[in-house]
Formats: sequence, C-alpha cells, structure tokens
Amino acid sequence: MSTRKTALLLSFVLLAGGCARKTAVASPVAHGRQVYAKYCATCHGVAGNGYVADNAPSLRTATFLASASDLYLRAGITRGRPGTAMAGYGRGLGGPLAPEDIDALIAFLRDGGPPYVEPPPGPAIGDVKRGKTIYDAACVRCHGTQTQRSSAVHLANPVLLATASDAFLRRAVEVGRPPTSMVPWKETFTPLQIADVVAYVRSMAVPPAVPAVVPQSNQPYGPRAPRPGPIVLNPKGRQAEFVLKEDLYVSIDVVKQALDQKRRLIIADARAPSDWLSLHITGAISAPYYDAGALDDIPNDGTWVLAYCACPHHVSGQVVDELRKRGYKHTAVIDEGVFAWQQKGYPVVAAPGSLPPPAPPPAHPAPPVPGAPLLHALPAHPAAPPAHPTPPPAHP
Repeated sequence: MSTRKTALLLSFVLLAGGCARKTAVASPVAHGRQVYAKYCATCHGVAGNGYVADNAPSLRTATFLASASDLYLRAGITRGRPGTAMAGYGRGLGGPLAPEDIDALIAFLRDGGPPYVEPPPGPAIGDVKRGKTIYDAACVRCHGTQTQRSSAVHLANPVLLATASDAFLRRAVEVGRPPTSMVPWKETFTPLQIADVVAYVRSMAVPPAVPAVVPQSNQPYGPRAPRPGPIVLNPKGRQAEFVLKEDLYVSIDVVKQALDQKRRLIIADARAPSDWLSLHITGAISAPYYDAGALDDIPNDGTWVLAYCACPHHVSGQVVDELRKRGYKHTAVIDEGVFAWQQKGYPVVAAPGSLPPPAPPPAHPAPPVPGAPLLHALPAHPAAPPAHPTPPPAHP
C-alpha cells in the first residue's frame, strides 16, 4: 500500500474514532446521575441521604439497597407515593420519565452499593391484633397511622403496600436503615413479634385488599400538563393584596379569602404533572419545579403568582425563587401546601377514585437524624441512634 493511501486510511480511522467518541451514548449510571440531579436531589439530597424535604427517605442505605428489588424501585419511581410529596414520575401517569430514564436512575442508585439479595423468608403470617400493640409502642411515633403521617416513611401508603413484599417489610424491621434513626429491631423483638408487626402494617392498606387507584394520562405530557384554562384567575378582578410571612409565605386561608373576593391572581402547582393530574387546587396551572420553561407564559404584569406543592413548601419555593430571579415582584408560596388546602374543604380538582390523603406531618417535625453513611462518596453526619422505646412483653 502506498504511503499516501496509508495516510488517508489512518486519517479516516482517526476521524471515525473522533466521531464515535462525540456520539457515544452516556452510560446508564451517568444518565441516571443526570436524572437524579434534576428530579430527585431536591428532596432526597445530592448524596441520596434523604430528609431534605418532607421526610423524603434515604435512598442509599446499604440495608435498603440490599433488600429492595429493581421491581420495587421501579414501581416507587413510576407510581410514587400518593398522598405524599413523592409524585409518580412515570411518563404513563403524566410524569417526565420514560422507562429508560427510570432504568438509568435505578442503575445510578445501585452504583457502588451492595447487590440485591432476596430477603429470607420469615415465620408464618403474624397476628394483626398483637402487631398493633407493638406498632403503637415502637413505630407509630415515626411512621404515623392510617390517617396521619409523621416524621418517617408512611407505611400505610397504598402503593408502598401494593409493591412491597412481606419479606421486604420484615427485613426492614429486622435490620433497620442505619445510619438513619430507623434502628434494627431484631435484637428487641422475636421473629414472631416482627411477623406480627408486618401483619399489622399490611392491614393498614386503604381500602383493604383493593389496589390503589393509578390515574392514567391519555397522553404523555412531557415536562408539564397542558393549560386547560386561563392562566390568570379572575382576570377582571382587583389585584390581590397579601402580607407575607418571612417575605415568602401566605396562608391557605388568606388565599381562599382572595379567591372568594374574586381577586386577580395566578396559582402555580410546582409538583410533577402526574400529581397535578391526580389532585390540584381549582384553577391552578402546572409549573413543575424542574422545568423553568413552564413559567415562560406567566404574565409579569404585577399580578400575584402563588406557588404550592405538598412538601409543604419546598419545591414551590424553588419556583418562586426562579420567578423572583426573572423580576416578578408579587410572588409567594402557599405555606401549608395542597393537602392542607384539601383537608380544609377548599375547592380542588381530583381524579376519579382518588383516595383522600392522610393528614400531613405536624408542623416542622424533627426528621430522623442521619449518621455516618455506609456507602462511598457520601458525606458523614455522625449521630448515635435513639434508644429503643420499651417494647411490649413477648407473647407465648
């Protein structure tokens, strides 16, 4: 082969290699890292340690990753936790994530963590009545009741109970979620007592033995739901007037009064579109916290723009921050969030068959205190777990 032909061939190979490098598809873990940063970090934390907003749990504890199957993780991301701030992010529900995005997110969460191991089987199904006694003594203070959320994961959530196996629940009780305040209970309770707790938790499904309603969207909405009505409520009304708490918050009662007075204002739902489809304040537009473009058609003419979420005001605060950066002068966060609005009986649009949400956690509850993380590249926050409450006496 001539020198010229050899040089041309070498140039072609180098150019082809360069093109290949430029068009290379990101690995699933790298893509999942991008997805996590955009949609998840705001509540679960940059490192996945949780409890940044509304008691969003840690996603990186070794005991969780070792016992949570990909199927369980996929269901949690796709369907969310109705009645909480965890939206369904699956595109089939109106969320922003395609199946390949969710697969990449799972790959990222698993990266560097322990492999999944099927939890070992436990004893026969426990006794619900005995389990309630134990739950009330040791679990209710953090996990709440059927109708009241508290400072940790709400175990009565219908989607959680529809997708978590008894073995997964049992393992969570046995080994806990170190380094969070969910301590291991296997040295405190007998295997049968743990089975009793699992039986009681399983009995909290609402309604019993009926799968949770999953509102389906008729089309993928992309980053946001469509505008089914006007952006400005009461466009011919007088401008609303609000005095803000901490220069940011306005209460639901004051907002309801302004609506009753037919005042001109805009209400923006900062959650994922799937949550807007499931439940939203009447007249609210969809303006997801992760999509700045959803704010582009909101008029900047002095009309008050009020954002809300379910955190009760974490991601809505991000929307207001973005509006203020753009020079909107009259913006505020609806302080208590959408669930408090609904529980007051104020007007909402709810999907047919939606279950009423549990009462939100008490105002400013103390979240579980994270300790030194067990996985790589996570910042340390050492803290000793709380002492066990006194358990009920062992039954025969």
